[in-house]
Amino acid sequence: MKHRIVVLGAGYAGAHAAGRLARRLHPDDTQVTLVNADPDFVERIRLHQLAAGQDLPHRPLRDVFAGTPVELLPAWVTGIDAERRTVVLGDREIPYETLVVALGSSTRVEPGRHHVSSRAAALRLRERLSELSAGETVLVVGGGLTAIEASTEIAESRPDLQVRITARQGVGTWLSDKAQHHLQAALSRLSITEVAEQQDAAVTVWTTGFSATPMAAGSGLTVSDVGRIVVDGTMRSVSHPDVYAVGDAASAAGPDGRPMRMCCASAVPMAWRAADAIAESLTGRRAKELPLRYYGQCISLGRRDGILQITTADDKSTSTVVTGRRAARIKEWVCSGAAWGTAHPTMMVPTRRRHIRSAPGASAGTTGRTGETAGNLR
Repeated sequence: MKHRIVVLGAGYAGAHAAGRLARRLHPDDTQVTLVNADPDFVERIRLHQLAAGQDLPHRPLRDVFAGTPVELLPAWVTGIDAERRTVVLGDREIPYETLVVALGSSTRVEPGRHHVSSRAAALRLRERLSELSAGETVLVVGGGLTAIEASTEIAESRPDLQVRITARQGVGTWLSDKAQHHLQAALSRLSITEVAEQQDAAVTVWTTGFSATPMAAGSGLTVSDVGRIVVDGTMRSVSHPDVYAVGDAASAAGPDGRPMRMCCASAVPMAWRAADAIAESLTGRRAKELPLRYYGQCISLGRRDGILQITTADDKSTSTVVTGRRAARIKEWVCSGAAWGTAHPTMMVPTRRRHIRSAPGASAGTTGRTGETAGNLR
């Protein structure tokens, strides 16, 4: 009987975790099952482009994991029973020995408002924008990365619309002076008006932040005040040692002790760290600990302009900034690289599929295969 690892969610975090586990653990005594409702990998960091009318590459998960030991299970996760070590998928349950929660986050909005936190939502916004006539108003609520990218993408693709943006604390106020100056110039160039408060608009796009899936709070796992699963430095749940959480679903401490923010830049290294910790726990082989830190923020301002804000490890803006077409090319390279890395989840991990120290039902120190001991390579 194999040690069953179940990974919930196939976004940036879940796909990387599943692929890295499949590359590091021997398929003779481990089974990695990846559960995801959508049959495709969704490039979430490009959904503002999809909403603005651009088409994104189709990336079926069956192609992503073709030739790997990862078992794909298309299903909606409706519950987690951490005490019984089972995952509820509608009217059935599947057991696990080790669980990785990578269910991401969502945006809750009032009826009639739009967002871009899922492919379905981005497509609904795309359809609604296509119905607007010249001169109608689009209001983007929020002043963070998603708000900036959504507003500039819409304004560039539909220059006939009146695009406005509003945020209580201002737009891009965490950026360095040079980056803020470039951002304001870009908003002016695209005729995006910054307004002090919300106002009537033909379309309102809500980008004020993400919310963790509420499923974790009802599972018995210890969660933070915003519903993210509280984990230690290995991404392991502080209340249930057989559960790990990565990406937006996890509350993991960054270099300054604050939780890592919900973004792709946090999700991937968290996934790597969790997969390495699981492999280490099962095989007894230590892995090099990968840092959880930030290097910079890439912001697209349409297709031909951008900002690369270099940051400290704890995500504070520095005086080093790249702007314009060069920054736009870097942003495109980052997005393409993130998609490529996810579409080739086992490519960049050395082939070191190790047997686990003790397969279920086997005596300690063996894998359940005669003559093979922990750590033997195949």
